Amino acid sequence: MIFSTIAFAVLLISLLLQIISLFKPVKIVQKINTVIMALTALLLLADFFIISFKIEFIALTNMYESLIFYSAIILIISIVYTFIARERSYPSIVFGMTIIAFVLLSAASSPLIPKEITPPIPALQSYWLVLHVSLAFIGEAFFAVSFISSLLFLFSKNDEKKKNMETITVKSITIGYPLFTAGAILFGAIWAYYAWGRFWGWDPKETWALVTWLTYTIFLHLRLLKKAQGKTAMIISIVGFLFTLFTFFGVNFLLSGLHSYL
Repeated sequence: MIFSTIAFAVLLISLLLQIISLFKPVKIVQKINTVIMALTALLLLADFFIISFKIEFIALTNMYESLIFYSAIILIISIVYTFIARERSYPSIVFGMTIIAFVLLSAASSPLIPKEITPPIPALQSYWLVLHVSLAFIGEAFFAVSFISSLLFLFSKNDEKKKNMETITVKSITIGYPLFTAGAILFGAIWAYYAWGRFWGWDPKETWALVTWLTYTIFLHLRLLKKAQGKTAMIISIVGFLFTLFTFFGVNFLLSGLHSYL
């Protein structure tokens, strides 16, 4: 856990550099920040692999491990975005993603999240679980991009920027949707069958994962029919990501169910 603690401090430096860049863009500062974000992701992955080695299984079996993995994926996607977008890059998107990663790491550091490194219970010792959790979080990381771009769309008064933000939102959800569908719904059902003997049981987390999936399904369906564009589409995108947060945090702390350890 020492690496995630260092990563938390390093990410704070990244946030400070990004705040400076938002007011006064300087290429060298942006390049340094990219390196710092990459270092943070590597530190988190190091923690992830060390825990995996200690428990002799992939470290995706409790909230702490999942938060470390999720934060690392968000930072990796942010770094990839800066290289793909290049001169069309919007620093505000990377800044928003960094804030989300920082909040997730803050939650991981919270005393509310158990950090004991113990071997997973038999129900969690399944590679269906690994596919279920990893793909779900990777999909949600792309939903996080759409969340930030949707917010920027709503607060922007520049028509060109609004158009670009809408494009980024649609592309992010288009990438994240099949990953989330495979991980949260398909592989989740298969794991449930092997762990509990049934594919679906209306467990609170299953139900809210379905609500999240339906929200993004509605988004893509309405976009395909060209019945939801602009502000309406962005609001659906924002609501969808808020549902992912409730599915992960809200269900765990407010509702009881078979997924209380994830």
